[in-house]
Amino acid sequence: MNIYRPPSGAKTKVSGLKYSSKTEDMNGLEEGVEFLPTMNTKKLEKRGPKRWIVVVIVVSICLLLSLLVGLLVWHFKYRAALVQKPYNGHMRLIGSRFIDAYENSSSPEFAALAKNAKSMLLNIYAKNLDVGPFHKESVILAFSEGSVIAYFMSRFSVPKYKLEALDNAIANFRGLNLAGPGKPRKQEFQVESLTAFPSDEDLVKATRDNSCKYALHAKEGKVISFTTPGFPNSHYPPNMRCFWALRADVNMVISLTFTTFEIEPCHQGEDFVKVYNSLSPVEERSLVKLCGSFDFSYNLTFISSQNVLLVMLSTDARGRFPGFKAEFFQMPKMTSCGGLLKGISGNFTTPYYPAHYPPNLDCVWNIEVPNDKNVKIRFNEFYLEDPGDASNSCPKDYVEISGVKYCQPSKGFVVMSKTNRITVRFHSDNSHVDNGFSAEYLSFDSNDPCPGKFTCKSGRCIKKELRCDGWFDCPDASDEMNCNCTKNQFRCHNNWCKPKYWLCDTVNDCGDNSDELQCGCPPDNFKCSDGNCIPMQQKCDRKADCKDGSDEGECGSAVTVSCQAYTYKCRNNMCVSKKNPECDGAADCSDNSDEENCNCGLRTYSKQSRIVGGMDSHLGEWPWQVSLHVQNEGHVCGASLISNKWLVTAAHCFVEKNYIKYNEPSLWTAYMGLLDQQNRSNSLVQKKMIKRIISHPHFNDFTYDFDIAVMELASPVTFSKEIAAICLPDATHEFPAGKSIWVTGWGRTEETGPGASILQKAEIRVINQTMCESLLPNQLTAQMMCVGVLTGGTDACQGDSGGPLTSVEVNNRMFLAGIVSWGDGCARRNKPGVYTRVTKLRTWIKEKTGL
Repeated sequence: MNIYRPPSGAKTKVSGLKYSSKTEDMNGLEEGVEFLPTMNTKKLEKRGPKRWIVVVIVVSICLLLSLLVGLLVWHFKYRAALVQKPYNGHMRLIGSRFIDAYENSSSPEFAALAKNAKSMLLNIYAKNLDVGPFHKESVILAFSEGSVIAYFMSRFSVPKYKLEALDNAIANFRGLNLAGPGKPRKQEFQVESLTAFPSDEDLVKATRDNSCKYALHAKEGKVISFTTPGFPNSHYPPNMRCFWALRADVNMVISLTFTTFEIEPCHQGEDFVKVYNSLSPVEERSLVKLCGSFDFSYNLTFISSQNVLLVMLSTDARGRFPGFKAEFFQMPKMTSCGGLLKGISGNFTTPYYPAHYPPNLDCVWNIEVPNDKNVKIRFNEFYLEDPGDASNSCPKDYVEISGVKYCQPSKGFVVMSKTNRITVRFHSDNSHVDNGFSAEYLSFDSNDPCPGKFTCKSGRCIKKELRCDGWFDCPDASDEMNCNCTKNQFRCHNNWCKPKYWLCDTVNDCGDNSDELQCGCPPDNFKCSDGNCIPMQQKCDRKADCKDGSDEGECGSAVTVSCQAYTYKCRNNMCVSKKNPECDGAADCSDNSDEENCNCGLRTYSKQSRIVGGMDSHLGEWPWQVSLHVQNEGHVCGASLISNKWLVTAAHCFVEKNYIKYNEPSLWTAYMGLLDQQNRSNSLVQKKMIKRIISHPHFNDFTYDFDIAVMELASPVTFSKEIAAICLPDATHEFPAGKSIWVTGWGRTEETGPGASILQKAEIRVINQTMCESLLPNQLTAQMMCVGVLTGGTDACQGDSGGPLTSVEVNNRMFLAGIVSWGDGCARRNKPGVYTRVTKLRTWIKEKTGL
């Protein structure tokens, strides 16, 4: 650097140094100061590390930080988020012969083979990089014949990001021939094939606190029974998982039947029974999942597709129930399914009908009628399990005719051919079965397939007057296509013609809702149940802006509001806004009074109808149904059990006729728990005399207004699986238009026919009051409600009077919506049944019975 030199003769003081213009003074400078020549370009180097060393240090620190961050991300995002994934499956082993000792998991032979089988399984896993590194444990569960099949469970611990790869790798094993090409050498023990699926979710969730395992083998010509632990003297244990491995001889199949079945109701807990078409519990081989109770009339028979079945019982900590009794036997495996059918007419069914058809089944029927005729197939019963919907082309079980697949449950549908031959194919996959179908084939003249009637495109024959009447009488709706609307009809946007009185009835009758669109509210408005419109911001503002309070009745949770005619009043006289809060499982009243007295409306038996229309009921399906008998006349009216000593029925049952005073209690006998009128002496049936009859004082035997009466039993009835009370609705309870409701009774099955022997049931729907008044002008009162199917064919009839109209509400709890009262004939088109509206008379019922 250059040093500044002061002008000659000047003196400058610098801290620590003295400067002088004299040359000799320069030699007196302190040591450690170096002066460079003016023109020297050499830089003065700073003391410290070299620059490259600094760079290396900085880069190293950055790399270490990046590595640390990466390790933390990997640990917390991937390694720490490990998923425990169990699989169940089976391996087919070759080079070994099955012996009886393999059926006993405690035998030395079982242990030795299980050790070898497990070793080979782990070897297969180890060869796959998407499987082996994540394997934690495997257990051989059982063996069966064929040559030897080993059933196993494997558990993996895998990072989330590798889960899909693991699933794919396990799935790929199912398509591999692990034994390789050619035949194995004699005595060579190896795995031929491996099939595995993710473990059944129900199995994973099932408790293991108490467990039991049984191995049973069918014997030629013998029926073997087994039961849940303790049955029938005690209930099955809680928190348990129990397996029954059922085996038959090679080339045989198993027929399993539950003769008694009573476990915890499906809606009350998590107890269930599952049957697998395998000894490995995977959902892909599950035939059925059962809970609740079934009466003896319901078919609970299941057929395997091979020589093994597995039954699993899983129970929770709640509930105490008897369990089940089952029996099984072996029978030869079916070698063919279907066949050639010839003649004018005939019948055919799925194999073993009405038992559940086997899984993994393909049947073909080739049907041929005389050359001058065509073929018509009519399915009288049609039950296929888990059909999906028409949009997914029936991916599971189906019937195929002329290239078209059918899987939707439907009774009575028809398929026709264009020649004298037709082929029917039936397919079931590996899981979930049902009762199947019962069908008949008929020959017909192709020039006039429905003499004197209209022919649907599907082949069904209907009356000509049903053409273009607004109702879909043909399964394919072909009777309503290309119609000219009459003056009493309107045209929907989709071109269907519908009756004018269906406009604005809150029901989507057109299918595209065009019959209701013109009745809607402007945008940002809420439509009250009475049809009025209010601004949307007034909905759920804790103030009733609709006259009927409907703007506050569907707000998710109950809030305390001022009491109105439409609000539910608690015992403490506070009112809540929630619609139908009683017995819904939520305490909406501060004093919990809405959840008291709720020991009602629940069925023990599980079976429920899958079709609309009158059909036989099952034992215990309607445990509040009562049959009222009169001396020397038999069944006369129905009634509903509302407590252990009170019935509610119709007042018109007690009107004097032919000088007989039907209001005299001594004439009547009540039967509870009855299913078949021909079997009243059944031990499950309870017979009670009547203490008193109280008809409503305002009952009018001309108009049938206030058609209600209560009856007190001479002694209390004992509740059981077959006998229970139905819930009474609050006066504010709503049963809206369009809601499905059940009617039951032993009345006539036809307008002029005899009464039914077996209790009948039918699903109908609530009809808008305005529409009903247009169909039955000047005949309805506020105490009446219209319920039915306007197409006709389903209705209550003579002998059903006084019986229950039952509505299914929250948690499958049932309420008494109405009482069978009167109608214009039975099941006539556009003539719905009229029922006493229980909510309007709820206060009177309480006054007379205290309920």
